[in-house]
Amino acid sequence: MQKTQFIGEVAARAGVSKKQAKHVLDTALQIIAEQLQQGERVVLTGFGTFEVRSRRARRGVNPQTRQPMTINATRTPGFSASNSLKAVVRGEKSTRDLQREIEG
Repeated sequence: MQKTQFIGEVAARAGVSKKQAKHVLDTALQIIAEQLQQGERVVLTGFGTFEVRSRRARRGVNPQTRQPMTINATRTPGFSASNSLKAVVRGEKSTRDLQREIEG
């Protein structure tokens, strides 16, 4: 599913315009990105956790020259799915069960 399809589905289910759904989605994604940039975790209960993960510097091989090289340490975004979301994907729970958990 592409972003435009996702926005259309959100708009239809929420009973709002596509423009409103796009604005809300874009704002939510911007907030997540800002929090990650500050090193904060974003926990969406029942869905999962967005966090910044650190990778240590390590040795590697340049695939073109086969020469050893050092790969610098980096910070990268990561996502860990909640047990509830994993259960839905495995078919052990329904999406309605997940929705109830997310709504609290």
